[in-house]
Order: sequence, then C-alpha cells, then structure tokens
Amino acid sequence: PCIFASFSCRPPGSGKTTLLDAMSGRLRRTGTFLGEVYVNGQELRREQFQDCFSYVQQSDTLLSNLTVRETLGYTALLAIRRGSPGFFQKKVEAVMAELSLSHVADRLIGNYNLGGISSGERRRVSIAAQLLQDPMDLTSVDTQSKEREIETYKRVQMIESAYKTSAICHKTLENIERTKNLKTLPMVPFKTKDSPGVLAKLGVLLRRVMRNLLRNKLAVMMRLLQNLAMGLFLILCVLRVQSDVLKGAIQDRVGLLYQFVGATPYTGMLNAVNLFPVLRAVSDQESQDGLYQKWQMLLAYVLHVFPFSVVSTMLFSSVSYWTLNLYPEVARFGYFSAALLVPHLIGEFLTLVLLGMVQNPNIVNSVVALLCIAGMLIGSGLVRNAQEMPIPFKIISYITFQKYCSEILVVNEFNGQNFTCGSSNVSVTINPMCAFTEGIQFIEKTSPGATSRFTTNFLALYTFIPVLVVLGIVVFKIRDHFISR
Repeated sequence: PCIFASFSCRPPGSGKTTLLDAMSGRLRRTGTFLGEVYVNGQELRREQFQDCFSYVQQSDTLLSNLTVRETLGYTALLAIRRGSPGFFQKKVEAVMAELSLSHVADRLIGNYNLGGISSGERRRVSIAAQLLQDPMDLTSVDTQSKEREIETYKRVQMIESAYKTSAICHKTLENIERTKNLKTLPMVPFKTKDSPGVLAKLGVLLRRVMRNLLRNKLAVMMRLLQNLAMGLFLILCVLRVQSDVLKGAIQDRVGLLYQFVGATPYTGMLNAVNLFPVLRAVSDQESQDGLYQKWQMLLAYVLHVFPFSVVSTMLFSSVSYWTLNLYPEVARFGYFSAALLVPHLIGEFLTLVLLGMVQNPNIVNSVVALLCIAGMLIGSGLVRNAQEMPIPFKIISYITFQKYCSEILVVNEFNGQNFTCGSSNVSVTINPMCAFTEGIQFIEKTSPGATSRFTTNFLALYTFIPVLVVLGIVVFKIRDHFISR
C-alpha cells in the first residue's frame, strides 16, 4: 500500500503510467526490464504480465449510448468464451453490486455534455470492466491538484522511510524470500485464457456498435437522410431534365451526374468522421487489455455500414431518379442505384483507412475532400474530356473510382436517348449545340467505348470496396504495432 501511495502522488512526467504499463504487460516492444516479478512465490515471465495484472486509465473511454449493464455485458462476452446467458448475467450483476453500480444499471453512460451517470460512476464502470477480465491485481491512476501532490508526497516520504526501517518491512521481505523456496506453491491467478474466437468477438462488437448507433437518433437520421437532402436540393435546382438540347438537355444531365458522383463520397466521409473516432478510442484501449484487436472493431464498423448505406442510397435514388425525369426504365434505375452505392461506401471506407493513420478527424476530412475533388477532375471525364488529358493524368485516372462510376452513369443515362434541337430547321452551322441529337454521340465523344465496357466498369468499381477494407485492416494492424509501446 505504501508503495502505491508514494507512486500515486508523483508529479506529471515522472513515469507513473510507464510503470503501470510495464506491470500490466502493455509495454510490448520498448523498455529494458530489470529485476524479477513473483506472484505466490512463482516468477512471472514478461509475456505473462498482461494475463495477471490490469489497471484503469485516467480517461474513461466508454460508449455513451449504452447502459451500464450493456457496457459490462459486452465486456464479459468479449473476455469469456463459454457460459450461458445466466452465467454472464450473474457475473455482471456481481461486479455491479461490488462497485455499487446496481442502482444505475439501466441508465445510459452518457457523456459530459448530454448527462448520463456521474463521473465517479463512470470511473467505477471502467474498474468493473477490468474486473470482468479476472485480473489478479487492480489499481487506478488519478490526477490531483499540485498543492495536494506536494503535501501528500512529503507525508508519504516520511511514512516510507519509517516503514523501511520497521520490523514489519523486514518480516515481509523474509516471508517473500521464504515463499520463493517452498516446494509446493499456490496457483498464479491468471486471467481466463478461454476467450471467444475471432468470429464470436466480431459478432459481439457488431451488436455493440449497432446498439450504440441505434440509440443515437440524430446519427441514424444523418446516415439515412444525408443523400436524400442532397437529392432534394438538386431537384429544386433542376426540377426535370428536358429533351431539347437548347433548353439544357445535355448540360443538365452532365451537371446532375457530376453532383451524384461528387457528393455521395462526401456524405459517406461525414458519417465516418462523426461516428468512428469514439469507436477508435475504445478499441485503442480495449485492444491493449487483450479483449480483441483493433482491426476487429474496424471490421465490425464496416459491416454495420452496409445496411444503412443501401437504405440511404435507395431513398435518395427513388426520389431523385424519377422526379428528375431521368431515363424512364426500371432496369436503368437499378443500375443507377447500384452505381451510386459504391461512391458513398468508398467515401466512408477511405475515411476509415485515413483515420487509422491520422489521429485528427478534421485533417482526414480535408484530405478525403481533396482526394474526391482531384478524382472528379482527373477521372470523371465530366469536367474535361479524358482523351485530351495529359498522359500522366490518363494513367492516374484508372485508379480513381470516379472514372468507372461516371462512365456507368453516362452510358446508363445517354444510351438510347434522342434529343431535339429547337425547331426542326435548326442546323449545326446555326447552333453548334445541335451537334448531339442522339445520346450515343455524346457517349462516344466523352467516353469512347464506354458502352462496351459497361459490365467491366461495374466490376472495376465494386473492386474498390474489398480493396479498401483489406487496406483498412492492414493499416489498423500497423496502428496496433505502433500504438503498443
């Protein structure tokens, strides 16, 4: 006790957290360890520290939209493989009773802005989460005012000096040495090794992410209605596309396709920037406790994205496509929706990849926006004819999703279209805009051969999704390596 009292009042930067990280096995790659660690007379190897010790960090990183009972229940499911629902429930109830949390068991964790449980109760929830992993020893780090630190430090120094010269201290050291030489030693109370498998942990994380999101009504509305809001804005601007070239039949269609391809990645990016940083912070902490690996949280988030993105894209497409009077065919509507689903997902997944490398979400926001703008300029062919691009830009365009999505949408909308050009006697010499009277002419001018590449473009476009998911897993594995000290 005296050792920990002395330890807790040290000033900032004196190595308190580093010592706790060393004791709990969180220093995986750095630091030189000197001395020996014995538990019940048995020496522990360095790799066994994490299985025997835990500590509660200064910041309580918890999901605000889960209740206390749910938070601890998910922790138990991640830490222990076998057990009936009743077993997990009893374990959670026991630890809540031990830490006086039973009266707030069904209250949301909340946060400092939106209420919830008190800061002291949040701290006890963090301690309970560690206890559910069956640690042998548990301590916590807390901050104190400077005045209290100085006063406490002086007092503890006096107690420490007196203790070292006392008979109790000498007797304790003799008992430790005698225990080390016993023939029969007590068992070391390691944490449970029978943790769930990868798929089981992924299932628990997915359920936790979904429940936390569904309690956030604003986040659910944002996910489902962002694209629709963008579509309504376009409808107000354009109302309905015409078939007369002189009234903007081609110009309006090109402008709409540009907005569709350019805006949907941005709405996906906004989702990730707003929702994922909290989950990233939780995974950084829980992965250090050995509950799971960071990439598993990433994959759980990716899986939860798909149903929301499909619903959001279908809402947007159903309203925009038919209201704007785009090509009136059900199959074309299906291709249109399938093509626009991918940019929305790519915007979110690309943001996740960058959030694995960059801590600040605002920087990630800016980088993703710039990448999307650059992709539209180079790859879409809607700003400048792809055939007239410099050769380096032509090569780069093949790794932009905008190239494949734009070609799909251009073919989907223009193939089979016939345009008028004012009165029937207007010629090309009188008005150059009358050069395009058929949609296929516009396709061959802007994206030669795109009609024959329609299926190939779809395959290339959808390839971006698994590539980004795999890249994200790799990035978060690397993040795990660098964050672990």
